[in-house]
Parts: sequence; C-alpha cells; structure tokens
Amino acid sequence: MPTKKPDQIPFRIHPRVFAALGADLVTNDVVAVIELVKNSYDAYARDVHIRFGESPEHGPFLEILDDGFGMPREIIENAWCLVATPNKQHNPVAKSGDTQRRVAGEKGLGRLSAARLGDRLLMRTKASNDICWEVEVNWPNIAGGDDLSRSFATCKPCKETVPNFPETGTCIRIYDLLERWDDKKISDLEDNLARLISPFSGKEDFRITLARLGEDESEKIEINVPDFLLKPKYKIHGNVDKSGNIKAHYEFMPIKADTPREKTLQRNWQAIYGNIQDESQSDFSEQEAHCGPFEFEIRAWDIAAEDTLEISERFDFPKSKIRASIRAHKGISVYRDNVLVLPKSENARDWLGLDLRRVSRVGVRLSTNQVVGYVSISAGENPQIEDTSDRERLASCREVSEFEEILKSIVDLLETERSQDREEPEHAKPLQDLFESMNATDTIEKIEALAEDDQPAEKTIPVVREFGRALDSTRNAIQKRFVYYSRLATVGTIAHMLVHEIRNRTFTFGGFLDIVKDRLFPLDDEEMQKKYQQADRSVDSLERLADTFSPLASQKFKHGKRHSIVEDQIRECLVLQAGEIRHNHIELTVPDSQTSVAVDPGELDAILLNLIMNSIYWMKDVPADRRELKFNVEPMDGGTGRIRVRVQDSGLGVEEDDIERIFLPGMTRKPNGIGMGLTVASELVAAHGGRMRLEYGADDPGASFAFDLPLSKRK
Repeated sequence: MPTKKPDQIPFRIHPRVFAALGADLVTNDVVAVIELVKNSYDAYARDVHIRFGESPEHGPFLEILDDGFGMPREIIENAWCLVATPNKQHNPVAKSGDTQRRVAGEKGLGRLSAARLGDRLLMRTKASNDICWEVEVNWPNIAGGDDLSRSFATCKPCKETVPNFPETGTCIRIYDLLERWDDKKISDLEDNLARLISPFSGKEDFRITLARLGEDESEKIEINVPDFLLKPKYKIHGNVDKSGNIKAHYEFMPIKADTPREKTLQRNWQAIYGNIQDESQSDFSEQEAHCGPFEFEIRAWDIAAEDTLEISERFDFPKSKIRASIRAHKGISVYRDNVLVLPKSENARDWLGLDLRRVSRVGVRLSTNQVVGYVSISAGENPQIEDTSDRERLASCREVSEFEEILKSIVDLLETERSQDREEPEHAKPLQDLFESMNATDTIEKIEALAEDDQPAEKTIPVVREFGRALDSTRNAIQKRFVYYSRLATVGTIAHMLVHEIRNRTFTFGGFLDIVKDRLFPLDDEEMQKKYQQADRSVDSLERLADTFSPLASQKFKHGKRHSIVEDQIRECLVLQAGEIRHNHIELTVPDSQTSVAVDPGELDAILLNLIMNSIYWMKDVPADRRELKFNVEPMDGGTGRIRVRVQDSGLGVEEDDIERIFLPGMTRKPNGIGMGLTVASELVAAHGGRMRLEYGADDPGASFAFDLPLSKRK
C-alpha cells in the first residue's frame, strides 16, 4: 500500500451509505423486488418463486427463491459484499451449456434493494460442487455504525435449507418488513413482474411464480398477461437502423368481423430531424442519428365503453378489468438484452411524455393508458442508452434525446394510421354528403307508391318518421360542422395576431444578425460563433412558425388589394421558404410569365405556402438528387377567363387511401400537424369560384395539385 503524503486526505465512506444506496436510492418496494428478481435472472435462474410468508419465530417475511448458479464463499465475499462491484461489467454474459444471457444489472447496487424492503436479510445460497452458505445482514446495525471497516455480514455453512431449495440456487428472505404488503400492492407487483422480461425474448427459459400470504406451493400463480393484450386492435412493429431510419409494419385487427388492414411504413431520420421542435438540440446531426439500432412493437386499443364490451365478448374477459389490465402494462417499456430497463414504477410510465403531447390533439393522439409498447435495445449497440441510478428515467445525453424523438415519430405513424381506421368525426365528413341526406325525393316516391296501391294514410307515417330522423341527424351534423368552423374562425383571429407579431420581431432580429455577420464575421470566439448560430436558427424557427399559422390567418387579408401576379407571389413564397429549400437541395422550376389574377396577394400566398410547405416536407423522404418542385401557370380552355396553377413535387406522393380524404378538415399525416392546411387552401380557391384537385398518374412521381383562379379584368 503506498504511503500517504502529508498533503493527501483519504476519502472515507460512512456506513450510512448502505441506507443511501439501498432504502433511499430505490424509489419504491415494487422496484426493489424487481431488482432482486433481476439478480436471479443474471444468475441464470430458470424459475423464480416469490412468496409472502410468516415465521413463528421471526414474523412476516418476503422470500425470493431461484434455481440459478448460486454463489460460493469467494463470490459472496468479493462480489456480493462489494458495493458497486464491477463484477458484472467484467462478466457481462452469463452462460449455461450452449445458451447465454446478457446480464441485466451492471451498477452493482441491486442487492442493496433489500434494505428498502426490510431491516434483516437472511440468504442461503449453493453453487455447484459447493456447500450451502448462509449470509445474514442487519441493515440498521450496519448503517448505524461509525466506521465502515466494522460493518459486517455474517457468512457460515448452513446445515438446513428452506423447503424446496434447489440443487443450486439462492433463497433470500427479508424479515422485519418496513411496509405492509396488502392485496393491492401485491397485485401491482404481479403486473410489473409480468413486464420484466421482454416479449422479444419469448421468455420460454425464465418463469416467475408468486404466492400470497397463506398460500402454499399448489396455490402459486405464474406471472403472465391476459390474452387480449397479445391481440391488439392496432399495432405497429419494426426496427430502426443505426442511422435512425424507421421501417415499420402497421396492422389493424378490428374486434368485429370488419376487414383487417396492413401497411408498410417508412420514415427517415432527416424527416424526424426536421420535425424536432426543440431548437436547443443543436448537437443533433441531420445526416444520421447516433442512438444505435433497435426493435419495437407498440400495441394500442380504443377504451370507450363500447370498445371494452367488444373486447370482453371476444376474449371472455371481465369487462370491468380490461382498462385496469391495459393500465397495468401501459406505456412504452424499454428492454436491454431482454430485461426491463424502464419504466420500473408507476411514476415513470409516461417517461416519453405521451400524455402531455396528447393535449394538443385530444382524440387523435394516444394516451399512455391506451398503449402497451416494447422497445428492444442492447448494451453492445446502444451503450449510451442507460437508466439513471434511481431507475426512474433514462440518463440525459444526445443519444437518449435522439432515441426519444424516434420513438415519438413511431407513435405518430401509429396514430395517423389508427385515425384512418376509426370512424370519422362528423366535422370530417364531406358537406355534400350531409346535404344529400336532406333530399326528400326518395320519401316522396315512397309515399306516392303507397298512394297508388290505395294504402291507408297511416302506412305513410313510418316513411315520414324515417325521413324526420334523417333530417334530425343531418341537422345535428351540420350544427357540429358550423361549431367546428366557428372555432376555426376564432383560431384565425388569434393566428393573425401571432403572425403579425412574430414577423415584426423576426424582421428586427434578423436585421441585427445580418449586421453582425457583415461587420464581425468571421468570429474568432468559438462560444460567440455558437451563440450566433443558435440565434440564427431561432429566427428561422420563428419564421417557420409564422408560416404555419399564416394559412389560418389568411382570411384577414380579404379587404386588401384584390389583384396579384401569380408568378411573383410564387417567388415571394419561395423566398419565405428559401432556407428549407436550400437545406434540402430542392430544384425549382418557375415560369417567366406574368399572370394577373383577381385574388388578394395574402390569400394567394396562403394557398401557395400550404402546397409549397407540404411539398418540402414530403420530399425529405426521397434522395436529395431527386427533389424537384415545379410550377406551371396556363389559361383554361374555352375562354372561361380563368387560369390553372399546378404545383408538382417529386416526393412520396399521396397514398391511395388518402386520395378521397385529403381536403377534409383534420386530415393529416404530419407529426404535430392540425390537418387544416389543404382545407383552408381549397376553401380559398372555392371562394373565388374555383376548385382545387389532386392530379396523379402512374408514371408521375410525387404529388401534383392544381387549382383555378379568375383572371384580372383590369388592363
């Protein structure tokens, strides 16, 4: 041992560290038990039995019995009794014959969870070709001492073992329990244990059973999940590659005998990066993510009363327990090498923030209570994705932030497809369908037919009543529609104020940044250069926000100038999006003509900006050398006094299922979209006697939108 120098002061650890790392570090009793069961998994146990019992001599106890490797005296002394041991880091894989497992605990603190559960621990453990050892620890005595060098666990040969003790394995009994384990708390433990082993593993080689107080061996239950959780109504599964690109498969399996639907989905990292709202994530790379490849499966349910009734009838499961069963497994769980990393407790179920995210689009977005998700990572390929010491969240770093953004994008893909498979809200149904139901022709024909057959007058009453019910339904639908649009009018007023204020401020900020760049660049101060770039990105972000709101604010321009040059407005709108266009390497084609239309520039901008922003967004998913945006302006045939404007991009195009719905309010496939852009644009065109249409052909890549406008009559 090296000699201590006069100017050196050694670190010492007070025995209270056992309380801090045990009882205080683990957030609740359920998490503490899970940590001990994980130790059994790491010891290559195939069966773990948890039992609540009572000893005449020592009172109530909690027992965890496994058939794993067990421990010889050397391991007990040099690993089990060594706090924060690196043993599992040095030996990350447990092997048994030809099979192996990646160990779940690497922090070396899991066994201290026992201090959270009770004051006294009694462990009996037996390794192959060794005797059985008994280890006893009194946590208050250790934590209450003055010197860690005098803190001991007793270890001695054990002549008698607990009933049903395996040939090799470990039995931990915790006495002097600190809290009472009632039925509700044990049920919570049961639910969380069911999530411990990843469904990706198949878990054929690891079984957990549990017996409550007073139950014997024959009454123990195997920890499992209800059948209906294995057959969700909506499901998305797939993988993310090392660069952050998503490849997924969506499945819709209705409870009733409706037609199921499947679909292959993709989203690349560049598109995910473009949707990240937090501009402070300046260390993200647009080219690729760094969080490493992983697999995922997310299941979702509708949980209204009629939905739970359908589930109950199909799976012969009590209706009253359906929501509770989903809640028991709710949220998205992360598994490292097939063992649960997060969440470990009820408080951490919404670690991804789905409930807060749902506030902006209630009804469309999923809550944590509706999803059961599984994400499979590995220590080898995702080394930076680690949970914090309190097991409540992931440790903050760039890789974790990217990982969370990708998961939110996967949830968004699921929500978008689910919206298509659910019944459309009344406000999303085409208006012409509503008005057609007010047509009385069919009713009149039925009454006339009855009259021709000399039927008595009372025979016409059911026909009239049926028509009356149809009118009532249509009236209610139209009422909801107008309430919906009146809300949009309010949103438009607010949007106009926001757009005005944002653009006033960004004009000033942008001008200042331009002066800084012209007079001071290049900057020698690296920190100042970084702050300038952040400010510049923030101004761009605010401009994009204003562009997002401008369609909703467009009605405010109706009383302005009533003439525009189409080609000039196209160029002005492209200038507003110049940063995105340059950044995404989009080639532009704009005609050189000068076409005057009887439309206010603000309204025409609202139409064009919607189409341009959509095109830019959807071209991010095609290779950079194939991104092209073309504009065409030409007179319509027949001397109508109108022109047709066509906006065509080389993006992914419009999916066949969306062709009939694309102009309906609320229809969107963009993350964070509100589904009003094309609705507002098409209604502005309609206000000028025109029509916006989607044009597509088998040989044309991307999407092509065309709309007609009246030519200006002034000379």
